[in-house]
Amino acid sequence: MFFHIVLERNMQLHPRHFGRNLRENLVSKLVKDVEGTCSGRHGFVVAITGIENVGKGLIRDGTGFVTFPVKYQCVVFRPFKGEILEAAVTMVNKMGFFAETGPVQIFVSNHLIPDDMEFQSGDMPNYTTSDGSVKIQKDSEVRLKIIGTRVDATEIFCIGTIKDDFLGVINDPTTA
Repeated sequence: MFFHIVLERNMQLHPRHFGRNLRENLVSKLVKDVEGTCSGRHGFVVAITGIENVGKGLIRDGTGFVTFPVKYQCVVFRPFKGEILEAAVTMVNKMGFFAETGPVQIFVSNHLIPDDMEFQSGDMPNYTTSDGSVKIQKDSEVRLKIIGTRVDATEIFCIGTIKDDFLGVINDPTTA
């Protein structure tokens, strides 16, 4: 799920960046440091949408660096248990398959794949129905449901299932 939230961060800036473009330098450093990162509490920072406030700088003793408190708005992506997502399959093996949706990697165990799908090994491992009409392989697009998440300080891991109504393959690369 995507959220638009306000976060705060202390940014350190070298004295060579002071001058007329101080604010622009601070904003570009913030974008470079924050976009694409993950905090376990808020999720993945997708984009910074605006700067609310840049506080007064505090000079660091001995270094000349100045620390500015910056309050900014951003879009974050955080998956939740029970959420339905569309993802691209990145790897298939006999234990299940891995899929990615944005920055999140999701594992779907073979126990959470419908019973009528069998693992087929070979040069392109896949899960195929008994009649061969549906195939899950690398680059397939699947709709899945998140049944569990684990949050670390810098990463979010998910477990998903396609063993439910309206879940499964939505785009097969072999038929495209």
